[in-house]
Amino acid sequence: MEPTETTIAAVRDVGTDTVAVDLETPAGFDAQPGQFVKLSTEVEGEHVSRFYTLSSPDVDETIEITIGIDPEGTLGPWIADAEGETVTVEGPYGSAYYEGEADSLILAGGPGVGPAVGIGERALAEGNDATVVYCDDDPAHTERLDDLREAGATVVVTDELADHVESYYDGQQTFVYGFQGFVSEALDALEKAGGNPDDAKVENFG
Repeated sequence: MEPTETTIAAVRDVGTDTVAVDLETPAGFDAQPGQFVKLSTEVEGEHVSRFYTLSSPDVDETIEITIGIDPEGTLGPWIADAEGETVTVEGPYGSAYYEGEADSLILAGGPGVGPAVGIGERALAEGNDATVVYCDDDPAHTERLDDLREAGATVVVTDELADHVESYYDGQQTFVYGFQGFVSEALDALEKAGGNPDDAKVENFG
């Protein structure tokens, strides 16, 4: 989709220095959980833009993204207090997204919990299975993770990634979302568990 203005419909705290942001879905916009969008706006006279991964299971009415707020950043702190403001959205981008897989293993580090909960919710809504292994010592989206457990997903919050990949990997489609160090650790663990890292759907946040 070409750059299109939309409104920030809601901003909610979902963890320490972490917010979920609902954007009104522009006409004609479509995306799958795990894809990402580019947001742009003017902050104190400066044009700023960042890429954010979807954390909503669908985009029927709103597009949800989850943002870790760096107090020294520019766009994140502005968005955290920008309910009702207008931003420009472009996309979606990315190939590491959910495509109706019957069984998914989602490995998430830090902000990777956003796409993890979105994919998990979409999978269960479609009658499929999902396992989320989330590594963070201060987890976000805990209510949605609890809801996923209650709905039948397997959800593990841990700092021992390799052990849980070995326990839960059984040939299913694997998704990996996180920063470089986490991605490398996750792919190594997947290979040791008998999977092929080349078959994983990976988004490296840098």
